[in-house]
Amino acid sequence: MRYLVDAMNVIGARPDGWWRDRQAALAALVQRLEIFAERERAEVTVVLERPLPICSSVLTVTSAPAAAADSADDEIIRLLDADEHPHDIVVITSDATLARRARGAGAQILSAGRFRDNLDRLDRLDRPGATGAPE
Repeated sequence: MRYLVDAMNVIGARPDGWWRDRQAALAALVQRLEIFAERERAEVTVVLERPLPICSSVLTVTSAPAAAADSADDEIIRLLDADEHPHDIVVITSDATLARRARGAGAQILSAGRFRDNLDRLDRLDRPGATGAPE
């Protein structure tokens, strides 16, 4: 499965203090997504609203060319429009406008909150002695 992740939407899905250090929250999200990508053998692209010094050898970190209102959303749609098989892509967002645009481009949608719940389940499974499978 292939995923396009609306990074700010995912970290903003939970009031866990991310706003105190936005770059650290985004870096932590990328680390969690690396575990997800490896465990699920998924192709993940994280879309940031502006370029930041965050990189990964496991997944793709990209950004809008310039920070502006809806710039990450526009970049996600650009990536979908450029893809030969957008119906194979799941866009992770809770932004209703982006979800509508992404569906129109052929993608599937998974809410940011539900995706974070799935990441939390994977975190629990990675603890010593944990058993079971993610939902």
